[in-house]
Formats: sequence, C-alpha cells, structure tokens
Amino acid sequence: MKTTNYNPSNLEVQFARAIEDLQEQIEKHLPDNDIISIENRISEDNPLVKFYLLDKDGDPHEMVIKIIQTPDKF
Repeated sequence: MKTTNYNPSNLEVQFARAIEDLQEQIEKHLPDNDIISIENRISEDNPLVKFYLLDKDGDPHEMVIKIIQTPDKF
C-alpha cells in the first residue's frame, strides 16, 4: 500500500497506539521503575509517546519514543 500522507501517516498513528497499549509488558522489563503515566501525541507530524516513570528511589524519569515513517521507496 502506498502511503500518500505522512503528517502523520496512518501507520505512524497505529504504531504509536500499539506502543501505548504495551505499557504493562514494557513495565515488566523495568523492575526498578513504575510507569506512572503516558502522554501520547498521535496527531502531530511524527507522533510521540512519552512515558513518565518513577524509580525505586522515588526519582522521576521520562522516556520519549518518536515515531517516524520514512517515505516509501517505489
């Protein structure tokens, strides 16, 4: 399927939602951290998913995943 719109593309939006839905599975791999909230900016060009974490010492951390689909090469 050729992508005609990249700002954001449908695939970028679906991928960002999928990452957000994986919160519980991701948290299992971060034994010393709890995910306290997620910010999902899926309507932006190059959507991003921001995870807010709290470590075992009570320190806050942020992890940002930016979704970028490169143009199709046809």
